Order: sequence, then C-alpha cells, then structure tokens
Amino acid sequence: MKKALLLLSILFVSVISTACINNFAVQELNAKAKLYMEEGDYKAAIERLKSSVDLDGTIFESQYNLAVAYTQDEDYANAIESFKKAISINPDMPDVYYSLAVAQENLSVDLQSGSVRIDENGAFFTPKVEDDEALEDKYEPNEAVLSTINSLKQDALKNYQVYLEKAPQASDSEDVKQKIEALKDSLQ
Repeated sequence: MKKALLLLSILFVSVISTACINNFAVQELNAKAKLYMEEGDYKAAIERLKSSVDLDGTIFESQYNLAVAYTQDEDYANAIESFKKAISINPDMPDVYYSLAVAQENLSVDLQSGSVRIDENGAFFTPKVEDDEALEDKYEPNEAVLSTINSLKQDALKNYQVYLEKAPQASDSEDVKQKIEALKDSLQ
C-alpha cells in the first residue's frame, strides 16, 4: 500500500511539474510571438504560436493569436481553421466571430481573383508568380470554386450576424451591418 501511495505521489508530482513546464513554455512562446507580430514578422510568429498550440491546444489566446497571425500573413485558409478552433475553446468571444467572418470574406475575394486556387484534392494554394502571370488574363473560377466562394460568403454572413448577437452594442455595429448587406447583395 505504501508503495502504491509513493508511486501515485511521484506520478502526481511528475504531472504537475510537466504541466508547469508546459505552461511556462507556452507563455514564453506566446511572448516571443507577440514580439514578432509587433515587428511584422508574421511567419516567425506563426511558428512560435504553432509550437505553443502543440504544447497545449486548449489555450484560447494561443489559438486566437495564431489565427490573427495567419490573417496578418494573408493565409486566410489557415486563419479560418484556427479561428474555428478558438471558437470551440471559447464560443462566447464576439471578436472571434468577426475575425472569422473577415478571413472568410477575404478568402472568397482571393479565390474570385485567382490569387488563391483550389487543387484537385480541395486544398487551397497560392499559384507561383510565373504561373499566375501566364494565366492572369485567362482565369475564370469554375463551378466548384464558385460554390466554395458562395459558401465562404454565406459563412461570413452568419459569423457577422453572430458577432452582432454577441456584441449588440459594438461600436462598429453599423459597419458590420453594411458588410452583411453587401454580402447579401453579392449572394443574389
């Protein structure tokens, strides 16, 4: 019995120590990412935040900041995924819905212009500059891409509406209502 109690005590101390080390490491990674964000080095910030999320994917701030870094780096597809993960951690934060809607809207614009494309596996990619110049005059989104664009716009519309529901007194509510109307018009 004493051995079992001793083993449980050792295990408990090990788990607590590991959790403290992970928490400290997450804080350090987030602090370094913040500095990179302030310097405009979004790729370095993304790498730090991805490491932070790998250590502990349940921390809202890490997931949200990763999504913001992706947005700043104009990687809207990854931003959308990270915003969705942040919402799964804390669904009561209005700003996440707004930010998600912006990323969805921006990705739809990039798909429409052809600056982001969809490969045969459904993954988003940015065409190489030399390929893009050759195809610039010929790009027309196909039906699958148009469907994705409409889906992104509908999702953005819903997320703007959720933002207004969760933050009815937001100072930017009139701007958001205009965005909603513009999206509705574009979906007609």
